[in-house]
Amino acid sequence: MRHLLRRLGFYLIALWASLTLNFLIPRLAPGNPALIFVARFQGRIRPEAIHAIELQFGITNDPLWVQYFQYLNNLLHGNLGLSITYFPTPVAEAIGQELPWTLVLVLVSLVLSFALGTLLGVIIAWRRNSFLDSLLPPLMTFISAIPYFCLALILLYIFGFTLNWFPVSGGYDRFISPDWSPDFISSAIQHAILPAITFVVASISGWMLGMRNAMIMTLSEDYVLMAQAKGLATRRVMLNYAARNAILPNITGFAIALGQVVAGQLFLEIVFSYPGIGYSLFQAVQNSDYALMQGIFLIITVAVMSANFLVDMVYTVLDPRVRQERG
Repeated sequence: MRHLLRRLGFYLIALWASLTLNFLIPRLAPGNPALIFVARFQGRIRPEAIHAIELQFGITNDPLWVQYFQYLNNLLHGNLGLSITYFPTPVAEAIGQELPWTLVLVLVSLVLSFALGTLLGVIIAWRRNSFLDSLLPPLMTFISAIPYFCLALILLYIFGFTLNWFPVSGGYDRFISPDWSPDFISSAIQHAILPAITFVVASISGWMLGMRNAMIMTLSEDYVLMAQAKGLATRRVMLNYAARNAILPNITGFAIALGQVVAGQLFLEIVFSYPGIGYSLFQAVQNSDYALMQGIFLIITVAVMSANFLVDMVYTVLDPRVRQERG
């Protein structure tokens, strides 16, 4: 419990520091959202309307410390401001519309790539120097060297344009209304398959190679050799003794990747014109939409910290040595 409270306090301080930076950086940048929005009208807006627009975007002449506490109060009430990109939609609503697309696509793809990569790493390490061990690592290393967007374009051309097996853009067919009907769900799955395959193929090699290397080092440990000498079942030695300890570095990487899921996959979402947080962040940067950028960065920060806190807890369950050190 003492360790839990100590780690929780650390993450709360880190969260406060992130929120403070998130508040300061846009305010230190030149201009403000209201002026950027007014510039769209190219002088066709009346000067007296500018002040009303500034109030809508939360631009005031209050001292910085007053603005800071107003910012924290707004956060507590879920008010992230107005988005220029999706004006007059609030930032929280804009993020809420895009986040589910990213979560479903990237989260499912990440879990699949982690599970398959880790399992393959365990198998080829256990059967090292076999044909499988000679084939998979070089092949996966070659595939991982291909940039995300190049692999996405290759798969899009082959399976989308040439074979016409999958849709080439969007998150669902435009003539279908977005609801929970079977037609919409089926269409959304069809549109997500090709981006998901791209993500899994591009990322599986890292999990596999990392697990293989860690597994090979673990297999030489005394407790694994002792388990084999006792005549325990091969599957039990492989999974319970070797893989359970070798998987710890992969879990750390998975937690970090899990925290970054909400950031989306910018290149994938652009190539496939797929709705999501990554593409929204790209649009926010293009439009100097500071409020939307702040909101997305906030979501990413909270997700990364939550994932790191979770991996701390998982470590204490998987590794008895951690429990002893922290007890």
